[in-house]
Amino acid sequence: MNFIRSLTLRQLQIFVVASRYTSFARAAEELHLTQPAVSMQIHQLEEAVGLRLFERIARKLALTEAGEKFSHHASRILGEIKDAEDAMSSLKQADSGSIAVGIVSSATYFAPKLLAMYSHLYPKVDVHFSVGNRDALLRLLQDNAIDLAIMGRPPPELDTTTEPLAWHPQVVIAPVDHPLADARRFDLQELRGDTFLLREPGSGTRMAAEEMFRQHLFTPAKVVTLGSNETIKQAVIAGMGVSLISLHTLLLELRTRELALLDVNGTPIERTWQIVHLRAKQLSPTCMIFRQFLLEQAAAYLEREYAVFVRPPGKPKVLIPAVDDASA
Repeated sequence: MNFIRSLTLRQLQIFVVASRYTSFARAAEELHLTQPAVSMQIHQLEEAVGLRLFERIARKLALTEAGEKFSHHASRILGEIKDAEDAMSSLKQADSGSIAVGIVSSATYFAPKLLAMYSHLYPKVDVHFSVGNRDALLRLLQDNAIDLAIMGRPPPELDTTTEPLAWHPQVVIAPVDHPLADARRFDLQELRGDTFLLREPGSGTRMAAEEMFRQHLFTPAKVVTLGSNETIKQAVIAGMGVSLISLHTLLLELRTRELALLDVNGTPIERTWQIVHLRAKQLSPTCMIFRQFLLEQAAAYLEREYAVFVRPPGKPKVLIPAVDDASA
């Protein structure tokens, strides 16, 4: 297939965004184009490739098999071009350019604040971040679509450089009127009659919950899968069940006493936030400064915000009652 000469970078950019959303309308909105313009560029790309890249199934747009495969190559091509741009930019100065960061959804409750702190120090740097579950971030890393990723568990399936960023406790939450809300140091088996609300397979939080069940030889009475941390929190508050979730997603609900932390033996589960990049990737000076900023600031920031609820390692690991904003 000799279609490379007829491709344009703009077509690849439009295709990658459209494949991410599987929506020409969403792609047009992000790219500041009209929907017909996006459709035309995708049509021209399909003609050049000689295969359909999108199809409609039950009125919904979806990638074809060819589209799935081509999206990996398109992302990698654009990633390589960005690397070249960053390399040229780094020859000029290290306080400008752009950085692409991938963030697991649990980190969206604190990472944007750190990014804002960094942007205040380096206003000329454009920081772009993508949000997804662990599997989605691994794909972005593999496709060279992001420079760095913030995630909970190092990816053994990829050759990466990984450094611990901050303590990342996983806690069991329940409605405030749960019978064990005020109990201390009880076994997980006491929750055998409860419904557990869990994230989708592939998420780090789901893996942590399933590992906890295995270690405690525990089988929940019922498991309900929900697609986001926000949905899980609202379902717990409504009394649908209990959940294992990142402490760092709970700041508002703990301050307002909308849910309870359960003092289950073996919790908090001690995990660690990691900052990850492909070992083969040459980080630009700008990206290296950003990475160092996160390594220096993330742990202290999270401890300031959350130590009142759960003590970090090295301090007494007791659950502290939630307090009002005025005294936090």
